[in-house]
Amino acid sequence: MDYIKNLNHFKLNRSSVITVGKFDGIHKGHRKLISRVKEIGRQRGLKTVIFTFDISPQIRVSTMKESMLMTNQERYNILYSIGVDMLVECPFTDSVQNMEAEEFVRSIMIEQLHASVIVVGSDFYFGRERSKNSEFLCRIGREYGFVVEVLEKEKDGERDISSSYIREELTGGHMEKVEQLLGHPYFIKSKILYGSYLGHSLGFPTINQIPASEKMLPPRGVYVSVTKVAAKWYHSVTNIGKKPTVQGRNVGVETYLFQCDQNLYGREAVVEILSYRRPECKFHSLEELKAQLRRDLQDAQDFFE
Repeated sequence: MDYIKNLNHFKLNRSSVITVGKFDGIHKGHRKLISRVKEIGRQRGLKTVIFTFDISPQIRVSTMKESMLMTNQERYNILYSIGVDMLVECPFTDSVQNMEAEEFVRSIMIEQLHASVIVVGSDFYFGRERSKNSEFLCRIGREYGFVVEVLEKEKDGERDISSSYIREELTGGHMEKVEQLLGHPYFIKSKILYGSYLGHSLGFPTINQIPASEKMLPPRGVYVSVTKVAAKWYHSVTNIGKKPTVQGRNVGVETYLFQCDQNLYGREAVVEILSYRRPECKFHSLEELKAQLRRDLQDAQDFFE
């Protein structure tokens, strides 16, 4: 998959089918758009292109703290596994932010990316201050000679599946619902770092991760998880929090892997968060903490059985 981060002087050498959006989380609604793009690409021999931005436009134009379901690298990895031809991650600069909708289509979609077909959702808005919608895109498509397909949103009951809906469920720690809406487990992917060795000293060796600052995390607490390291999967228990019993300060991700006695420092781990089990607690002693860890491990074993 080609990965384009700078559109300066870039131009595709063949016609394409494009879908445009934030694609945060690559949830079921996104996959519907991507599946249609791939289908059209096969049928018409077009290059399949996902067009997105390096930062969410809503975050760029507001005072919102950057908090994403996926980092850009995680998004790239998922799209690579899905099998599209190209990911365009356009820098959301002032000039792009202030670009009128028709200029965006003419200069980028047509002149640079040679759009023959553009596939969007029914809630698609674009251009300066998100002033234009899919109806406008259809109209200028007829003028400029490209086809527009507008797909209805994927639903969860009566509610549209969206990244904001998933963030609501993630904030509540409803990991089973998050997985249902995404179509895959919520995961944290980062390198394994050296920790305080407390887990080792208690008899429960763990791996430690510090996720990217923009990565949205579920509530602090203990979760049943599965973890992939070096192409091998492990049942696991994950704590997200600050380790209040030992006066931890930074929010981190600490995971105990069942049946693993390897030195994994420096390797990359993918921790899939499956089910919330209990809130983060401060214990009066390390012995109390150790007893609770035993209960957490037994709870996880029962979950997997």
